[in-house]
Amino acid sequence: MDRLRLFKGLLWFILGGAAVVTLSRFALGLGASTAMTDLTPWGLWIGFDVMGGVALAAGGFVTAAIAHVFHSDRARPLVRAAVLTAMLGYMAVPIGLLYDLGLPWNIWHMIFWWNPHSPLFEVGMCVMAYLTVLIIEFLPVVLEPAKHPLLMKVHGLLKRFAIVFILLGIMLSTLHQSSLGSLFLNQPHRLHPLFYSPLLPVLFFTSAVALGLMMVTCESLFTSWLYERKPHTGSLQLFAKIAAPVLGLYLALRLGDLALRGQFTHLSAGGFEAGLFVVELAISAVIPILLLLIPRVRRSPVGLFVAALFCVVGMALYRVDVGGLAMVTTIGTRYVPSWMELLTSAGVVSAAMLAFFFFVERFRVWEEPAVDRDRWSTEKPRFDRATLTWLRDPGASDVARYSALFVGAAALTFALLPEDARSGPHPATVPVFEARGGDVLSIDGDRDGDRVWFDHQAHEDADAIRACSDCHHMNLPGDKATPCAQCHADMNRETGIFDHHGHVEAVGGTDGCVLCHEQPDEPKRAETARECADCHEQMVAAGARIQPRDAGVWPHAAGYVDAMHGLCVECHEDQVQTGAVQDEGFAECATCHQAPATPIAPEDPDHLPELPDAEGGEDES
Repeated sequence: MDRLRLFKGLLWFILGGAAVVTLSRFALGLGASTAMTDLTPWGLWIGFDVMGGVALAAGGFVTAAIAHVFHSDRARPLVRAAVLTAMLGYMAVPIGLLYDLGLPWNIWHMIFWWNPHSPLFEVGMCVMAYLTVLIIEFLPVVLEPAKHPLLMKVHGLLKRFAIVFILLGIMLSTLHQSSLGSLFLNQPHRLHPLFYSPLLPVLFFTSAVALGLMMVTCESLFTSWLYERKPHTGSLQLFAKIAAPVLGLYLALRLGDLALRGQFTHLSAGGFEAGLFVVELAISAVIPILLLLIPRVRRSPVGLFVAALFCVVGMALYRVDVGGLAMVTTIGTRYVPSWMELLTSAGVVSAAMLAFFFFVERFRVWEEPAVDRDRWSTEKPRFDRATLTWLRDPGASDVARYSALFVGAAALTFALLPEDARSGPHPATVPVFEARGGDVLSIDGDRDGDRVWFDHQAHEDADAIRACSDCHHMNLPGDKATPCAQCHADMNRETGIFDHHGHVEAVGGTDGCVLCHEQPDEPKRAETARECADCHEQMVAAGARIQPRDAGVWPHAAGYVDAMHGLCVECHEDQVQTGAVQDEGFAECATCHQAPATPIAPEDPDHLPELPDAEGGEDES
C-alpha cells in the first residue's frame, strides 16, 4: 500500500522536525521558538492547537449523541472511530497548551487553586474531565482482545455502564465548547466588530456541532482511501443531511447578529478583517452548504470529502481568527507565527494521526480491522519456503525508512534553527571601565572577546558631543546615564522594556488601569496609552538625539548590536557630512574594530588587556 506508506513517511518526517523545535522550546524557553509578544500572548498554539483542537475533536460527542441518544443505527459504525479521534484530539489540547505556557510545569495549578469566575477555568476543568471520559469510553476497545479474567471483568463493567459515560461526555463537551466563546466576551475593544459578538458562546457551540460532523466525514473518507476499504456512505450521507441545516443556522446567526448590531458597515469599509471575514465565512459555511444541498454531491465520496474539507478548514480558521488574527488592527500587533510554531503544530497533528493508525491497525476500531497490507502482506513471507531461512519481519524495512526520515528531518531542522533557538538568548553586558588618563570602555556585549575599545573621555571632550544625552537617551527611575545594556538586554533580539506587571502593582491592581489607559473605548495597548514621560518626566534625557518612539518598536528596545551600530555609525557619518572629520572612512567598520582582541578570561572578567593604539599595535604608555 504505497499511499499509506508515503503518508506515514510524511508524518514521521514532520514529527522529526517538530521534535527538534520541541527540545529548543522547552530547553531555551518560550521566546526561542515563537513570534508571540506581550501584545499578542495568544498566538497560533492557542488559536489552532487548543481552540481549534477542541473544535476538531467535537465529532466524538456529536456522533455518540446521534447513535446512542437519538438511536440512529446508521451512525453506530462510526462511533468508535469518532471517539478515538476525539480522544486523540483532546490529548493534543494539553500538549499544545504546554507549548504555549511560559511556565509549563505549573499547568497542574488549576486543579488545586480554583478561579470559578473565569470561563477559562471552566474550559480547563471540562476538557480535563471530558478527556478522562473519552479514555474510559475507548478503553473497552483496547480491552476487547484481553484474555485475563480481571481485564475481562473490567471490560464487561465498562460495557454495562457505557451509556452513563456517553451522556456525561456529551454534557461536558457541550459546556466547554460554548465556554470557549465566552473567553472573548470581555474583549469588545480588542476583537474586531465583525468577529466579536454577544452570541460567541452560541456561535462556538453551533460551529462545533457542524465541524464535528464534517471532521468525522473527512476522517472516515480519508482513512478509507488510505487503507483501501469501502467507506460507510450511508452513515456519511446522514451526517451530511444533518450538517447542512446546522451550517445554515450558523450562517444565519453570524449574519443576523451583524445586522441587528449594525456592524455591516465594517464589511463594506473593506480592510484586512473584512477580507478575512468573507473568506472564512465562505469556506466554513457558504460553500459547504451549497455542496451539501446537491444530492449528487452527497452520494459521491469525493463530493462529500470536498464539502467536509471546506468546512473543517474554514471552522479551524474561524477559531484562529477569533483567537488572534481578528485583533491585528485593533491592538497594532506585529505577530506573524514563526515557522517553528507552524512546525510544532503540524507535529502535534502528525503524532495524533500516527497514534490513530496504531489503534485502527491493532484493535477493532472499525467493523473490519484495518490492515497495513504493505507490512502484513502474504506476498512477503517471513521464511524462505525451500530453505526455511528467516527473511526478517516484512515491516522492518518500513521501520528503517521511517527512522531515516525522522532523523533526516531532525538534522535539517536543527540546521535551519535561528541562533537563539539553538544556543539560547545572548544577554548583553555592561561595558567594563578602566582608567588610563581617562575612562576607556571594553565594549564586548556577550564577553566573547570580539570587543571594541571606546575612549569615553575622548568622546566627552569631542566638539560633536553636546551632552551625555547624545548617547544615554533614556534613564531608569532614579538613575542617570543608564548603561545601554539595561534596555538593549539581548545581543541580537528586540527586548521589551515596559514592565506591565510592575506598573499594575504600583497603581494598586487593575483598578488603576485608567491612569495610563484613559479612554475606556480604546484598545489597551502602548499606542493608545499615555506617554510614559507624563509620569516619568526625566526618563527621556533632556536634549536626547534618540526619542523612544522614533525607533518604531516602542515599547521594545533594539538588539544590543543594532543599537551600538545605529548610534555610533550614524554619529560618525554625521561628522563626515558636516566636515568635522575629514576622513571619509571614519564611518567604516575598521575605525572602531581596529584589531583582534584577547578574550577576557571567564574567571577574571574585569581584566583588560593593553589598549591598542591607532595602528593596531600595543600602547606602551
